[in-house]
Amino acid sequence: MAAFYRDVFGLAEITRHRAEDGSLRSIWLDLGSAILMIERTGEPARHVEGVGAGAFLLAFRIAPGARAGLERALGAIESRTEHTSYARDPEGNRVAISSYPLEAGETGEHGSGS
Repeated sequence: MAAFYRDVFGLAEITRHRAEDGSLRSIWLDLGSAILMIERTGEPARHVEGVGAGAFLLAFRIAPGARAGLERALGAIESRTEHTSYARDPEGNRVAISSYPLEAGETGEHGSGS
């Protein structure tokens, strides 16, 4: 899973955490002003449609010119709007790439930027 986000979005790995038995427990990736913490779970993967329990969407703010290349890297695109494309990561979580223009004064630091 971490490889997907490193390869597609170029996120740098910050650290890895191990469980007491030495197995990999989590990998943390740098999102700039935030951290994507990918944690191991024993639960089976589930496909969420719309807004359900758990994570709904991880959106990445991109430059408009980066959209076509990222769509190719993501593979199957589920839907598109004028500024945003939606796909799934390898575990079925929704991922968006968005060049939605922010209003003056909006930085995206406290929102998804999509």
